[in-house]
Amino acid sequence: MRDLALGLRLAVGGGRMSGAALLRLAMTAFGIALAVAVLLPAAAVQHLTGAQAERKAAIAQVTEPRAGVAPLRTYNWYPSVGDDFVKVTAVAATGPGSPVPPGLTRLPAPGELAVSPELAAKLAAPGGGSLKAQLPGQVVGQISRDGVSGAGDLAAFYGVPAAQIEAEGARGNKVYAFGKPYTGLGLSAAMLAIILPIAAVLLLPLLIFVTTASRMGAAQRERRLAALRLIGLDSRQVKRVAAAESLVGAVIGLVAGLGFFAVLRTFVADILPFGLRIFPEDFVPDWPLVVVIVLLVPGLAVGSAMFGLRRTIVEPLGVVRQGKPMRRRMWWRWALTATGVLLLAVSLALGRETSDTTAGMTLATGSVFLLVGVAALLPWLVERLVERLHGGPPSWQLAIRRLQLDSGTASRVVSGLVVVLAGTILVQGVLTSLTGGVEQQVAPDSVAAAPVRVQTTTAHQTEAAERAASAAGVTGVHPATNIMVQSGRESTYGVVGDCVALKVEADIGGCADGDVFYVVPSRGGTAPAGTVQLRSFLHDSEANGPEWTVPGGVKVVPSATTATAAEGTLFVTPGALGGLTVPASSVALYVSGTGDPQALTDNVARAVNALAWNATVSKSSYLDDFHAQDQRMVENFRSVLITAALFVLAVAAMSLLMLSIEQISERRRPLAALSAAGVPIGVLARGALWQTAVPVVVGVVLAIAAGLGLTAPILSLADRPMIVDVPVLLALAGTTVAAVLLVTGLTMPLLRQATRLDTLRSE
Repeated sequence: MRDLALGLRLAVGGGRMSGAALLRLAMTAFGIALAVAVLLPAAAVQHLTGAQAERKAAIAQVTEPRAGVAPLRTYNWYPSVGDDFVKVTAVAATGPGSPVPPGLTRLPAPGELAVSPELAAKLAAPGGGSLKAQLPGQVVGQISRDGVSGAGDLAAFYGVPAAQIEAEGARGNKVYAFGKPYTGLGLSAAMLAIILPIAAVLLLPLLIFVTTASRMGAAQRERRLAALRLIGLDSRQVKRVAAAESLVGAVIGLVAGLGFFAVLRTFVADILPFGLRIFPEDFVPDWPLVVVIVLLVPGLAVGSAMFGLRRTIVEPLGVVRQGKPMRRRMWWRWALTATGVLLLAVSLALGRETSDTTAGMTLATGSVFLLVGVAALLPWLVERLVERLHGGPPSWQLAIRRLQLDSGTASRVVSGLVVVLAGTILVQGVLTSLTGGVEQQVAPDSVAAAPVRVQTTTAHQTEAAERAASAAGVTGVHPATNIMVQSGRESTYGVVGDCVALKVEADIGGCADGDVFYVVPSRGGTAPAGTVQLRSFLHDSEANGPEWTVPGGVKVVPSATTATAAEGTLFVTPGALGGLTVPASSVALYVSGTGDPQALTDNVARAVNALAWNATVSKSSYLDDFHAQDQRMVENFRSVLITAALFVLAVAAMSLLMLSIEQISERRRPLAALSAAGVPIGVLARGALWQTAVPVVVGVVLAIAAGLGLTAPILSLADRPMIVDVPVLLALAGTTVAAVLLVTGLTMPLLRQATRLDTLRSE
């Protein structure tokens, strides 16, 4: 205990601390606090998702019949405005004992609406009128937290008569209870293949940063330990003192990291990307993980400091380092990498023969092994490379000779940077390749003539059309009935409507009643010909329509001139049917009008919302909206990914900065002597630059190879072509090089201070 107490006193300067000692302690504490502040939110993710999944299980509908229970009739539909999709559940009791959904004290009466807290907030916010226009009924209350799975849920319960849901037949549900057993989180193979490498990308650099921070001031600490040996402490006591010194910064950083996390919890719901919302009460790390972090981080800091003394002999009259550095063992480094490569190969074989889960787990494990193996390989590669480098300008020789003597510390720091780059290239490559083949849905120019779309059925077409026509600003309603055209075993999607409606769905060019159009798919195809049968497009309908002879002279429309969704569709005007009645099917009513399209959409939605799910309103360019939403999601994900990568790159850059400061502090005597002997400051500065740049360049090359090597098997398992985003790749590599230049620039003032002649005199 006396040794530990002495170490604590030395760590804080024994009552009088110099500026350098304060800086070392502050940087050590900051590095550890940063690591803890990232590790704790990572540890909270499991509790957060588990709490959401548990609430989701608690509100799940039980549709298996139960004796003595009058079922609750339900029907779900999803009206939308922009990026907001609302899950509306129509509910109707069939008896006094019908179950009540969690979060409600009673079932809403017909015409009443109970909304989730997030939906209530959006309705009350500016611009909430468009969302309210899409919802039927009158809002009379809110769903409590027990009735939603997450804070961002947009949900509502709408009361209707039971007969209204019974008319939906199989599409409605009979619910006998709410709540199913919580079976834990089930992650898909694809999610595991992405999550585990991302976790490795985030955690490994931080742990490397902790070890770097814990070694700050190693040279000064070793000189103090030599002085302690001079006054009588033995080697074991010296190690205990060194452990206590390292523990001070670790404990301060641990407390600061806990404080950062406590502050983060108060406003975490407002800073999440993609518009995600959570309950702050759910953002709590599991206690076993907290204990692991509290023990791991200080233990890692102390262990790193002790490990740094393994080849240092602290004698009473000075510090002696082993002269000839030991060559690094390569077998375990290649073993890690080979294991990762082997698991990736196995995952590809399993993906063709067994379940996706097994292949995904194998792929995820192999990815982590390969990332760790690449990080372990870097110091060995740098050591082998600098052994073979000779000659060159003085600054280059200074850097290479220093790396030949000790390349391990710089390589360890850069290893974290390699993991970040490789992981970012992996996720970026997967994201680009999975979304690169998605073709944009281009809306025809005629959408502007009828910008509002009301989706209904033949049974409700007349009422929906009348209600839509009565809305303010409406000048016309144009129905388009969806059908299937059956010709033998071949079926073709078809649309029957007037020219205005057909032009909204596809750029068919000139149109007159009696015309028939066929949009040729990009892969090729021919229009149906001869006698065909018209069939319903409703998924729960068995109704078949009359036989129809396709007239000659079908106008062919190239797919390149119209929306992708219209490919392979037969567009028929009513006159071409010769008075035939199409079977009951789904119908799109395209509404033309004057004024602002959004205002027109809101007016139509208010007019038809009494029909609830039987008349859902959207913009006619809804496919464009879906594509734009997907693109925004991809761009948001890419932005978050790049931000996270830049954050961890900044951590790696701080590690390089701390390492450079430490090296200049340790070498201030030889640097001052070189300056006094006439070596220009520029040569010393370039030497410092090359000393950092060589491991970084090797690391960047290794990271690109590993990142692309990891991306290929994942995309092969997903059966998608590989698309390399070269600009992002170059940007990440350029950012890494810029970080090296920035670190070198920030160390220049210290280098100038160390090479002053009065510094040499004082030494």
